[in-house]
Amino acid sequence: MVAYRNIIRGTGFAALGAALAATTPALAQDSGGDDSIVVTAQRNNQTEVTRGGNGGVFGDKAAEDLPFTIKSYNEALILNQQPQTLGQLLENDPSVRTGFAFGNAAELFVIRGFALAGDDVGLDGLYGIAPRQLIAPELYDSVQVINGSSAFINGAAPGGSGLGGSVNLLPKRAKRDLVRGTVNYTSDEHFGGSVDLARRFGDNDQWGVRVNGVARSGDVSIDGEFRSAYTAGGAIDYDNGPLRLSLDLAYQRVKVRGLRHKVALGFGVNAIPAVPKADANYSQPWTYTQMRDVFGILKAEYDIADNAMIYASFGARDGTEEGIYGGITVLNATTGAANGNALYVPRTDNNEAAQAGLRVKLGTGITHEINFGGSMNWQVNRNAYDFLYGPGFAGFATNLYNAPEVPIPASALVGGNLNDPFPVGRSRLLSAFASDTIGAWDERILLTVGLRVQSIRQKSYSYFGGGLTGTYDEDAITPVFGLVVKPAEGLAFYANRMEGFEKPDAAPATVGASPVTNSGEVFAPVKTKQFEFGAKYSFGRFNASLAAFQIDRPRPGVVADPANAGQVIYGLTGEQRNKGIEISFDGELTKGLRLIAGGSIIDAKLRRTLGGVNQGNDAPGVPEYLANANVEWDLPFAPGLTLTGRVVHTGKQAANQANTLELPSWTRFDLGARYVAVVADKPVTLRFGVDNVANKRYWASAFEVFSPDLLQGAPRTFKASASIEF
Repeated sequence: MVAYRNIIRGTGFAALGAALAATTPALAQDSGGDDSIVVTAQRNNQTEVTRGGNGGVFGDKAAEDLPFTIKSYNEALILNQQPQTLGQLLENDPSVRTGFAFGNAAELFVIRGFALAGDDVGLDGLYGIAPRQLIAPELYDSVQVINGSSAFINGAAPGGSGLGGSVNLLPKRAKRDLVRGTVNYTSDEHFGGSVDLARRFGDNDQWGVRVNGVARSGDVSIDGEFRSAYTAGGAIDYDNGPLRLSLDLAYQRVKVRGLRHKVALGFGVNAIPAVPKADANYSQPWTYTQMRDVFGILKAEYDIADNAMIYASFGARDGTEEGIYGGITVLNATTGAANGNALYVPRTDNNEAAQAGLRVKLGTGITHEINFGGSMNWQVNRNAYDFLYGPGFAGFATNLYNAPEVPIPASALVGGNLNDPFPVGRSRLLSAFASDTIGAWDERILLTVGLRVQSIRQKSYSYFGGGLTGTYDEDAITPVFGLVVKPAEGLAFYANRMEGFEKPDAAPATVGASPVTNSGEVFAPVKTKQFEFGAKYSFGRFNASLAAFQIDRPRPGVVADPANAGQVIYGLTGEQRNKGIEISFDGELTKGLRLIAGGSIIDAKLRRTLGGVNQGNDAPGVPEYLANANVEWDLPFAPGLTLTGRVVHTGKQAANQANTLELPSWTRFDLGARYVAVVADKPVTLRFGVDNVANKRYWASAFEVFSPDLLQGAPRTFKASASIEF
């Protein structure tokens, strides 16, 4: 097997070498007349961060006009770095780190110390329409990150996450005529290719068509982990006069087999296990997850006057999922002895979302930009499960450092219809919003006030027969206050008070050994409150921002019941407070030298905890500091050649709420290069990169889902690709 992998790896590098050899004569022959082609291709390939953009209900805005931080990572970055998942792309953001749900390949993103579930990633401002768990990035023009609690901006996420920030995917558009083909390779045996076509036509280029597709498959650098992705997307847009229309349709099919899952620590384990080899895999080869999604959005905008616009969009997704998810719980941190388990889940989702609104700008001296509208979201989840734990839920014996291959355990408990899952959950989110941005001093002072009334209704059904087991129907108001002051060209100071929004769980029967008096009580939605102030600076092609924030999230807490000795009253009396400072900057420092960099410091504390236990401790899985730097250098003495490098640093983090376990800090280095040549008057771009150059082994995250969970960082990974544009 090792020899076979070396042959495959060698084949990949040989293919890249052949492509380099093929382009070298063409460059030598035509270098004098093709300089403009090389320069244009290099410019189109530049990895960039866009400040400002789609500000949700506020519309497209420059960064300096928004009272919060927003960044977008462009299509060129996706093409250059070849990320296979959204999480790999977001490694570029100094305020984001990626984890997994327990047992399966579902990515979650930790922003400002709070989780954003993959299910709650937005697509062009709509929730529930993007594929869940894993998203292939190649379909998107840019990936947008908004830092902070943002329930007003796009409404509350249906899954209740996104309290520290949100991620929004923007579909590709036909900005210029394009025919591009790409082939790529990722170690150890992962090969693929993509095509991307774009055309504008009509008397005024008012029509645009963009079609792109991706196919890739094979083993990745983790031993025995296989991934495949097949996607296709098409977009038609119309832009002429007062009317703008667009239709996006897409298909995604993703499979992961032998996923290296997270590692749970068993009760009583009082040490962090040593990190296994960088490419080690402690999963079982029969674990897998496969997902298929068909989704799309229809969008319309119409200028009813020079100062007024109405807009509406509607999206839908049909998704299916099936998998045997695995997990291990370490019982001995020294030997790696562990207990394994598995869970089979078939699932389907049918989601729809819509929003509509009116945006009007009034006045000349003192201006008002008034915006109001509403949004709706419907989701139906059909689900079943089979706990493959064996008799008595005993699981199977395994080891973190030397996992034996075992048969799939016998079924221990089945819920729902495994062959034809019926609905186990229905949800409906409705909201209405209104805001006014008041401009003064030639709009160098912008004051925004607004509120969104949000209603959430959920119905849950029994896995055993499908009967209704519970209904939740509550609403809340999430206001927003924002201030922007622009004292000089390119400089803006801002402040905001925004909120997040989530549905809390009902009161449990017990907390520890204490019975709960109000067991089963349903609570109104809770709101996470954020205070933030900062500054933004833009000069030419250089941008920088600085932000200080505090986010308070209600958490469960108990107090003694004075009327019932030994019992407690459960409520949302606890709190987690995350305070931090973020700095980021990007741009061209000098001709040909570009930088994307930043860092954050976060102090995440547990406050008013259950019974005072762990009071004042650090929240698990929230690093004390993060730092990123991504550099590109177009070599002036070698036209067409660009060197790239990236460093990702993550500070130490608590691994449990008691703070008796801690992950050390870690640093990862990535290196790469790309080269633009000319073949038959067409630009060819060759790319090569190595992630985790030192093959460092490290625990990347300890973000808790159910228990202390450890996620291992990816091993050294080689990437190569070649693109040609016609």
